[in-house]
Amino acid sequence: MSKKRIVVKIGSSSLTNDKGEIDQKKVSDHVHALAALRKENHEVILVSSGAVAAGFIKLGYSSRPVTLKGKQAAAAIGQSLLIQTYIEKFSEYQITSAQLLLTRSDFSNRGRYRNGYATIMELLERGILPIINENDTVSVEELTFGDNDMLSALVSGFVHADQLIILTDINGLYSGNPRTNPNAVKYDFLESITDEMIHMADTNGSKVGTGGMKSKLMAAKTATSLGVPVFIGHGKGNGKLLQIIRGEGDGTYISGHRNGPINTRRQWIDLHSQSMGKLFVDQGAEEAILYHGSSLLSPGIFKVTGRFEKGDVVQVYGVNRLLGKGQVRCSSEDLNRLLDNEKDMILPSIEVIHRDGWVGANKTGEELQ
Repeated sequence: MSKKRIVVKIGSSSLTNDKGEIDQKKVSDHVHALAALRKENHEVILVSSGAVAAGFIKLGYSSRPVTLKGKQAAAAIGQSLLIQTYIEKFSEYQITSAQLLLTRSDFSNRGRYRNGYATIMELLERGILPIINENDTVSVEELTFGDNDMLSALVSGFVHADQLIILTDINGLYSGNPRTNPNAVKYDFLESITDEMIHMADTNGSKVGTGGMKSKLMAAKTATSLGVPVFIGHGKGNGKLLQIIRGEGDGTYISGHRNGPINTRRQWIDLHSQSMGKLFVDQGAEEAILYHGSSLLSPGIFKVTGRFEKGDVVQVYGVNRLLGKGQVRCSSEDLNRLLDNEKDMILPSIEVIHRDGWVGANKTGEELQ
């Protein structure tokens, strides 16, 4: 089997017992399987939940806290317990692991985004196993990933993984809830995740985790849109992850985007950047960028709103819809000055958004308000 880069996401319920304590037997089982992947020369990145779940008992809570301060305090205790457990168990296989705690702002800030990528690549090149979790101790509600399912999807696209494996306590996706509906049919393979499937999914997670099947479907849709195939299911023993990448796993396989991986710059523009302004273009420019693969040139722009600098991201609107967004190569001040001058004289056009810094909207687009 050729060398692959695999992202494995393990949830809180797969790491802890009903009391919220780290289950040494469960963790050992996962570490054995991850070590087996590494032994076969695959690159492995672990996205691990469990910090809040491992810490809330130490705070005196009987169940997972619901307040932000409770979650952050539990994570402050639990994260050290969790990483200490991983370090000890991976060392039995002569594997060095490294901890990375990420927040939404680490993705939205272009510089930190690049630095995060460089750090993970350096660790992989040095044979280190990165263990990634959300930095729950400092995250605020508006800037969280929602759960580690989505974090694992973003990381898998970020590092151009060959596969994302989401381990859970249900052996794949069903047409209904198999715990309550005996007629629910299991899906062994899916071409894609639809909005209808996400809408119908159960949103309830376990009492120690944050996600449910809905969060896993949303994560799978994101990962596959970035060109990463996904497996959702479970397994036991040293060989469970090897079985999964061979196509023999007990769960559901979901195909990746047919066009292959999306480069990290476009991922950042599409999923993480904040739009600082809007450009409005004429019909000719709309057709050029949508149907001919052209960059956006200044003569096609007739209106600019907002204030932005070179390198910022802006939305681009056509006659009646959002066309997409891109990273500009000039400031709003320079562009407005150029457009004002073009009214009075013929000036050479400038490239405002290069094709490599452009991401199109969905097929229908957003209606222009």
